[in-house]
Amino acid sequence: MNNSKLGTLEIRNYKPLGEVVFEYLRESILNGTLKPGERLMEIALAEQLGVSRTPVREAIRKLEKESFVEMIPRKGAYVADLTAKDIIDVLEIRILLEGFASSLAAQRMSEEELMSLRETLEAFNDAVSRHDRQAMIDLDNMFHDKIFDATKNNKLIEIVKDLHDQFQRFRLTYFTEFDNYPEIQKWHQKIYDAIRSSDVNAAKEAAEQHVQLIMDLVMNWKEKRNE
Repeated sequence: MNNSKLGTLEIRNYKPLGEVVFEYLRESILNGTLKPGERLMEIALAEQLGVSRTPVREAIRKLEKESFVEMIPRKGAYVADLTAKDIIDVLEIRILLEGFASSLAAQRMSEEELMSLRETLEAFNDAVSRHDRQAMIDLDNMFHDKIFDATKNNKLIEIVKDLHDQFQRFRLTYFTEFDNYPEIQKWHQKIYDAIRSSDVNAAKEAAEQHVQLIMDLVMNWKEKRNE
């Protein structure tokens, strides 16, 4: 099988080039390489990635449909900003899913999974001490994913995967705009302790309060921004 490289992504001959460019640009938005408000120049991107303008144009159109990119008349394509309203919409979904997942995990998480969750919690705490924002984002995602996986509920896990990009964009904005990392550490610990104790109600309550406190913080931020 012939392989070539597009930036950091591998192109295989069975995947359309436009799809590879789309995935590359989407990941660049999700990890913050391409920042909100940044203009996407077809010619510059095509030269950078070593492709023609056609797959870049196709990728930008698809990104627009999925709300990653905003097309501004007579100006061009820009990485869409994630507003406070967008974040609150995500959190309203998360508060339901996180509480339910944590209650199930308190009943179903194995000792091996619990040990892995503990290791992730400790790694997150270490990232906080090092002020490593990207590691915090990745490990926060991992911490919550391990809880969802422990539910053994395939439908719930599928729903969360479908919302992954929205959650990840929220995390990038949240960890950039706010620095209440000790609060996150505290609630991660409460969620972990409740799951370890198999306390269904405490796990659900801790997960919901964790998200609610983040939502309150974002609401205050929204008021300051007058959104």
